[in-house]
Amino acid sequence: MNTHVKKLTALGVGILLWGGTGVAAYAGGKIDTTFHPENFGQITDSSIIDNQYWPMPAATTFVYRSIGKKGDCQVNPVEIGGTEVVDGVTTSVIHDNVYEDYDCTGSRDFLSEETTDWYAQDDYGNVWYFGEATQTRCQDGDDTCTPSTAGSWKAGENGAAPGIVMLAEPSPGDFYRQEYADDAHDMAKVLRLNADVSLTFDNLLGTDDYTGCLITKEWSPLEHGAIENKYYCPGTGLVLINEFQSGTVRTELVDVHPTTPE
Repeated sequence: MNTHVKKLTALGVGILLWGGTGVAAYAGGKIDTTFHPENFGQITDSSIIDNQYWPMPAATTFVYRSIGKKGDCQVNPVEIGGTEVVDGVTTSVIHDNVYEDYDCTGSRDFLSEETTDWYAQDDYGNVWYFGEATQTRCQDGDDTCTPSTAGSWKAGENGAAPGIVMLAEPSPGDFYRQEYADDAHDMAKVLRLNADVSLTFDNLLGTDDYTGCLITKEWSPLEHGAIENKYYCPGTGLVLINEFQSGTVRTELVDVHPTTPE
């Protein structure tokens, strides 16, 4: 197992660095996201995700609210649950649900989408995405709606493989694949590491202001024009998403609390 080499290439010149993250990369460019299962669970528990930019502690729920330009609103609780072995790696299971908020008051009026995600952190601190099982729902009597599982995939099935969602040592200009599946091809690029963020929605976080945050640009070649800027702040994680397609949608973190047992 090659545990200490990170290969960088800048302007066509190869450089070998020792003591890297275990992920091959081009300096300020494309990250090699080839999956190596031997890089998981040899040094650390791969289901424990403590990357400074996106910590996901077990038995914790992150709550997000979204407000669209057209007044369409949603509430999105994200619960870090148990563990599951996916493609030979012990992953953290995330329950990610979306509720329609008809009055834009933070209420959970209708569960429109249920998703289970699988994440794992390799021995060098990079967070990998192992897939999602998603199901959209329709309200009773809505004949124009069709339930769908589109976008679902799982590493190790039908040729799908994990991708990276957060680097251990991100640098501006780094870009990488987040998903490897027939109908899932999300990409991300690191834009900045020094952003300030001020949240605008009412929240229970104790602060509205964050510094030293990472900004990514995320997109999919399957969805022309769909671009998101995501803001990840050290020690807290994802706090803000600005989505640009058919009008801006702003999503903010509004609460973090221990998950209440059912």
